[in-house]
Amino acid sequence: MTSSVITDQPHRGIRLLRPSVRALEPDQARDRRARRRIYLVWGLLFLNVLTFYKGTWNGLPLLIPIPSFIGKILTQGSLPGALLLAVTANRRMLIRPSVFLSLLTLLVGAAVISGVDPAGHFVGTLYRTCRLGEFVATLWLLSPWWGRRDLLLVKCHLTALFVVLGSVLLGLALAPGRALDQGRLSGELWPITPVQVSDFAAVALGLLVVLWLCGELRDRPRATLFAILAAAAMLVLTHTRTELVALVAGILLAGLRMFATQARVRRLFTCTGVLILLAAVAFSGALTTWLTRGENSKELTDLTGRTAVWAGVLNAPRDRFQVIVGYGLSDKGYNGLPIDSNWFAAYYDLGLVGVALCLSLLLFVLVSCYFQPRSTATALALFLVTYLIVTSFTETGLSDASMYLLELALAASLLVPSAGERRPMPS
Repeated sequence: MTSSVITDQPHRGIRLLRPSVRALEPDQARDRRARRRIYLVWGLLFLNVLTFYKGTWNGLPLLIPIPSFIGKILTQGSLPGALLLAVTANRRMLIRPSVFLSLLTLLVGAAVISGVDPAGHFVGTLYRTCRLGEFVATLWLLSPWWGRRDLLLVKCHLTALFVVLGSVLLGLALAPGRALDQGRLSGELWPITPVQVSDFAAVALGLLVVLWLCGELRDRPRATLFAILAAAAMLVLTHTRTELVALVAGILLAGLRMFATQARVRRLFTCTGVLILLAAVAFSGALTTWLTRGENSKELTDLTGRTAVWAGVLNAPRDRFQVIVGYGLSDKGYNGLPIDSNWFAAYYDLGLVGVALCLSLLLFVLVSCYFQPRSTATALALFLVTYLIVTSFTETGLSDASMYLLELALAASLLVPSAGERRPMPS
């Protein structure tokens, strides 16, 4: 609704002055163009942090063969494209002050310092350091759109998630035997491992549940229910424990944040508690079988061989310089085996400085959530940071350009004051 201003003109009486509709059109059109570019920028960032392998997780060729060089061009070339597109969306190079982005910039500086004396992988370290710098620069250029009340970046992320999850479902429909090989759901059109599928499904499911709890999805109840059920089914089919625990913890803390203000949160928590109690009694055997995934007690104790790799990372020879700043950004592997822990990987790559910066990023977002007023944005940010804290123990990524760092940046963007809503976006 447009406002009216009453003016008193001599000899002409009182007249209502209304702003011209045509005068509003340029700003609205500019905002629509900017939104489309932000969707594209976020989609390219999402594509860049997707991994590409020659074949699928189960060692078979993709259903639609994609040459290796084309797949690498698509993923690696998407980041420079995102940076250039962000420049076109933010031509005046406006940035919003941000403690989170400043910490990310310090992380880039630590990567540059550690890359001075890399441990036998100079080319890879140089590439990963430049990639992290481009990634952070793109986030700086997107900072004028942080804190929007319409949750623009959340919508961008959900769109990208459901595009990828849709490709997994299509592969499941075309080749169910291959997609469920070894009893775990994976991507057959694009090489997506079960762990990645579970991460995408858990984040999408958590964001949708929190949005529903906050009453943001009332206009699309059927589509919301279908999306929630599909994401939940995909998460169960991946047989991944860490993401499931992280999802439950994230929704629990986000719900407790809104417990006093949202009646549907109180009803959901009551019903869920009763259902969990009944399921624990009636289906305890099936739940235990699903959680163990056929592993013996030794495999469960050493976290499927992870503890041996972590011990090797801690015992690796290093001088004082490498203790402080690490060996330089690597492929997050040790002796050909994945490290599978953000904290050990950060220590291996960036030393104690990297561990401290990763911890600072998480703590900044977590503490900021509790100093913000209760809102949908705060609940979403609290879900994301809780989810990332839990997964950081068995997944890597917070010390490098990755999906986890992109999701942490999304959480930080939700906690920025929405001052930008009062003026047009930069063109």
